[in-house]
Amino acid sequence: MTIYNRKQWWKLILLLVAISIGVSSLYYTSILVKKLSFEERKKIELWAEATRQLGEVDISEKDFGFLLQVVRNNRTVPVILTDSAKNILSFRNLDSIRAMNPVYVKEQLNKMKHENEPIPIYIGNNNKNYIYYQDSYLLHQLTYYPYIQIGVILLFIFVAYLAFSASRKAEQNQVWVGLTKETAHQLGTPTSSLMAWTELIKDKFNDSEMVNEFEKDVKRLEVITDRFSKIGSKPTLKPTNLIETVQSTLDYLKSRISDKITFIFTYPESQIIIPLSKSLFEWVIENLCKNAVDSISNKGRITICLKINKQKVFIDISDTGKGIPKSKFKTIFKPGYTTKSRGWGLGLSLAKRIIEIYHKGKIFVLSSEPGKGSIFRVVLKY
Repeated sequence: MTIYNRKQWWKLILLLVAISIGVSSLYYTSILVKKLSFEERKKIELWAEATRQLGEVDISEKDFGFLLQVVRNNRTVPVILTDSAKNILSFRNLDSIRAMNPVYVKEQLNKMKHENEPIPIYIGNNNKNYIYYQDSYLLHQLTYYPYIQIGVILLFIFVAYLAFSASRKAEQNQVWVGLTKETAHQLGTPTSSLMAWTELIKDKFNDSEMVNEFEKDVKRLEVITDRFSKIGSKPTLKPTNLIETVQSTLDYLKSRISDKITFIFTYPESQIIIPLSKSLFEWVIENLCKNAVDSISNKGRITICLKINKQKVFIDISDTGKGIPKSKFKTIFKPGYTTKSRGWGLGLSLAKRIIEIYHKGKIFVLSSEPGKGSIFRVVLKY
């Protein structure tokens, strides 16, 4: 299992844990709400009974104060007392200022009708009044609390993820810069020495084919050193003929891979001049083509197609290889991801960095089908 597969599993586990916490919180809160709602109804029923008895009690009776105290103790639950014709007789615990407006009181009554069943008060002669009530402010708060809690937790996780992601990217950038600078430095000294030796050998073996090939490889090392030095700092983009750049890269690759793999290069008749860092862009094409070669078992075809559409240049590199699972379309561009037994898995990651950071373009898997091949697309501004 790769580091990215483990990362996906950890994300899934953390998501399931978060969902479990949220569901448990909602379930527990719903139990509390039901209990509080039941207690509030009991309280209103007691209040209703005390109100009924107050209407019947003799002032001289000793328990008059107790009944009055029961009525007064309701300071949280909004209630409205109506007669049998639904005419409002009195109310309690409504907004004291807004309650001066009869329209507001009627609106609250309509809300109460839909929220809870009214409690009847039998007052004799088959007459009865009704007490309408709605849940207290505390109960409403408790109902919405778990949703607010989950929202705060999700917001915290999101902010923490952004912070850690930014920190990780900054650390990766420092590693990239340090690695490429050190690589360019280490390659610089032997390359300079080889260049001097090449000149001495040319003087002794003037027309030797071996010397010519040796010189090409030394120049190649010089190009590689230049590439690494540019990765560590922002390169200068210069107007470059895109067709010639791709063609020269393909010419170099053709002589170094199996002749059973065919290259097809199609492009518009007119020139395509765009700002490029030539050495870095050639590196992108090399990495994409080498990636295509690795996916082709014995023999196959690699097609490079250049197209222009609405101020953009599209470079499609397709192969007849083994293809890429859709779940890996983004993972293959991450540092360290590789399906080969050898290699660091940095080729496509470097290509993505060069295209998206230095050239402000895009690179992605346009399409792929297992057993039939893949198409990588590079998009640049024209």
